[in-house]
Amino acid sequence: MRDTILRRKLNLKSKRKLRVRANISGSALKPRVSIFRSNKYFYVQAIDDVSATTIAAVDGAKLKLGNNKEDVKKIANELASALKEKKVDNIVFDRNGYLYHGVVASFADALRDSGLKF
Repeated sequence: MRDTILRRKLNLKSKRKLRVRANISGSALKPRVSIFRSNKYFYVQAIDDVSATTIAAVDGAKLKLGNNKEDVKKIANELASALKEKKVDNIVFDRNGYLYHGVVASFADALRDSGLKF
């Protein structure tokens, strides 16, 4: 891929990320669930933006789970159980600039099915 095209793609993704983050923020009672996708793995963490701390995190690489729809559902169940231990039922979903379809939509649906409210 040409350097100019790659820079343009990264610039557009950062604009999408900032546009989403301008409207949402997490707290201890309603943390922000932020995702990160690499080519192989899926990472997610629940963040309290007021105190700048991570409440819960799930690492797909440590669980040996990939970046596909079936594995992401397992990651969502792990995160939901970790948040329920901390007595958190409501979350704010931060797609982190990724488009809401495919793996990201599957992850969000699995979070809803596990009992968390957006």
